[in-house]
Formats: sequence, C-alpha cells, structure tokens
Amino acid sequence: MTNTYASTALLTDKYELTMLQASLADGTAFRQCAFEVFGRRLPNERRYGVVAGTARVLEAVRNFRFTEEQLASLDFLDERTLDYLRNYSFSGQIDGYREGELYFPASPILVVRGTFAECVILETLILSILNSDSAIASAATRMVTAAGGRPIIEMGSRRTNEEAAVSAARATYLAGFSATSNLEAAARYKIPASGTAAHAWTLLHTNADGTPDEAAAFKAQIDALGIDTTLLVDTYDITEGVNTAIEVAGPELGGVRIDSGDLGVLARQVRQQLDSLGAHNTNIVVSSDLDEFAIAALRAEPVDVYGVGTSVVTGSGAPTAGLVYKMVEVDGVPVAKRSRDKHSHGGAKAAIRTCRRSGTAVEEIAYPLGSEVPEVGNLKHRELTVPLMRDGELVDGLPTLEESRAHLAKVLVTLPWEGLALSKDEPVITVRFHGV
Repeated sequence: MTNTYASTALLTDKYELTMLQASLADGTAFRQCAFEVFGRRLPNERRYGVVAGTARVLEAVRNFRFTEEQLASLDFLDERTLDYLRNYSFSGQIDGYREGELYFPASPILVVRGTFAECVILETLILSILNSDSAIASAATRMVTAAGGRPIIEMGSRRTNEEAAVSAARATYLAGFSATSNLEAAARYKIPASGTAAHAWTLLHTNADGTPDEAAAFKAQIDALGIDTTLLVDTYDITEGVNTAIEVAGPELGGVRIDSGDLGVLARQVRQQLDSLGAHNTNIVVSSDLDEFAIAALRAEPVDVYGVGTSVVTGSGAPTAGLVYKMVEVDGVPVAKRSRDKHSHGGAKAAIRTCRRSGTAVEEIAYPLGSEVPEVGNLKHRELTVPLMRDGELVDGLPTLEESRAHLAKVLVTLPWEGLALSKDEPVITVRFHGV
C-alpha cells in the first residue's frame, strides 16, 4: 500500500479538534470508545450497497500525522491540544467489512476502537472516503449488471475534481468496469487505461477552405495508434463517417465510437453498415450520458462496449452513500442515539450473512464484537467482519484491489434474483440484531 498524501490530518472538520480540546480539558479524552460506520437507509431506494474505499481509509488513517506547518495554522487550539496532535498516531483497532462486500441498512461496515481522542478526529476523513467511494461503486455495480457482461470504460474525469476522478476510477474498477481514461488512476492503482481521440482531433483536420478532412484524421490516428484503434465517427455524418473509417482502415478496424444521438437506433444502423462493408469484427463503442437505465435499454442492441462518465462519478444520482460515524460504546458500555428517525444500536458489532445451501443470501445478523457467532440452524453463514488494523498497524494479508474486485463479482451472485433489479424497492436483505 503506497502513500498518496504526505499528511491527511487536515482533511477533517474543525469541530473534531474543538471536541478534542474540550475532552483533554475535562479528562474524558482517554476513555475507551468504539465508533461505528453504518447507513440508516440505502440511497435512491436501491436494493444493496457496495463497500468501497476501505483500503484508502486505512492508508489515510496511517497518514493522519500533523506537520508543524499544519499545527501553526490551528490557532484556535491551546498548547495542550497542539502537543497532543504533534505526537498523534492512531494506535487503536479497526474491524469491518472487506472492500467489495455488499452492505444493507444498519450493516456495521466499520468499527473503530481506541481512545475518544484518537477516534473522534478520524470521523470526517473516514466518512469522506467511504461515502464517495461506496456511492460510486454501488452505482457502477448496477451498470455492470445492466451491461450483461459487456465491457464498460470509466471516462468521468472531466466531470469531477482531479483527486475525486482518481478515486472514482478506482471504485468503478472495483465494481467491474474494464478500464479508465484517467492516467493517474491507471498508474496509482494498476487499472487498464483506455482512450483514443476526441472530436477535436477530427476537427483539427480541416482544410484551409474550411472543408473537413475526416479521412486525414482517421488515417493519422491509425498511423499513430494502429489498426486496433477506435475511430470516433459522429463528428459530422455518422453514415459517411463509418464509410470513411472502413475505406481508410479496412475491415480489420478495431472499433468505431458513437457519442451522440439515439444510440440504440444508431448502433443497429452502424452494425448493419459495418457488416455490409465486411467489418464483422469491428466493435461498436457508445457513450453520451449513459447510466444503468440507459445501458439496460441498450442491452438488446449490437453494442460491444460502453463508455460512462458523468453518471458514475456522481454515483448515478446518489453522490453519497449516506453513511454515518457514530459512537456506540464508552468504556465497554453500549451507547446509542435515540432521536427520531436517527436511532442506532449501541455496542461494537460484528456481522455474519446467512445463506441457503444453494448459496442464496437470506439475512445479516449483527452481534456483539468479540462474542460467539450466533447459531443459524440449518443455514450456512459467512463472517463479514474481519480485522483491518491492530494497534495502529495494518493486519497482514489485506486483499488487493484485484482480489476485492473478484470478491464483489462473487458475492453479487448470492443475492436473491430480485436484488439485481434496477427498479426502486426495499433492500433485498435485512439486518437482524442478536444479543445487542
């Protein structure tokens, strides 16, 4: 695991440090506490959520160290608090669902244990990563399901900020996307990169008299990138663009891309045209504001690859997973918020997921962390909560991005069939509390 930032310590909210100062003053800073990350509901009435960003959280916690320059900017804190932060390094325990796991309302996704002081100042950092990455991975997974095995390329970098673009690419790859257009994500996380040319490339090849020279643009691209490249054929007239592409490249052209218009109708027309020109193996790539519903609508069309941008980096209308970070235990005593619509269950918790002999998931059971796994009768079960950090150090054998990607693909098939539907409904699995 490589360090992304020299320090993540200021990726937080002021009230966390003011609470720290008050706790140091009244003597409560070193009480042993447990905080839990969970969601009260799934956004947009979806049927499941995907845990993403766990590895980034652990990296960020490890890098949560204050520099002298950062401390100098915190002029609202007293010297005792500044001295505490100067020597801060998380030394507690973190348990939770592995990355690529499914979650549901009240699933104990992450449990952070340690002193109040060291745990409370991690809230914003942990939630900002998990909420964004889980929202994007949840949306992207629905798109992968809708695509029915056909590849999807993430190309949303220009629709979000520069660092969010990198983390979004990672989350979509976890979800099953095949590649990203973002080179920093490709370099940082070893994700396959994909990209050829935009409309600007075709427009560049305009003659001095103002007439377009699409053939020159296509030839130059093929000369530079090879016959396997994908040519963007909708800058002017799509029918003429396809004809020109095959005239220049021949029937072994890798692909053509359509980025506008009625994609279903155009894909059918272009497939017929390519086949008539002998380009039977030339792929059709479509893009243009695709989301899971648009992809599902195109499933019967001769589309080979999808390109998705805006909708996936915004979580397809759910830019946050709605996860919260709440204290659930103080000095071994369960505590819980009881306000209306925001009730929570006290105590640090682990969870299992039960399933039938066929492998189909039945329910989740949350139970006190560290206690025996509940009896499940004739059902099988899988433990969801695993150690992630011990005494501030990463545990050995944490899964790689590739392993988490494979895990997600595996657990998706355990959902009841209605769980993969795109329509709004109740979560397909419920969480039951045992001994809590």
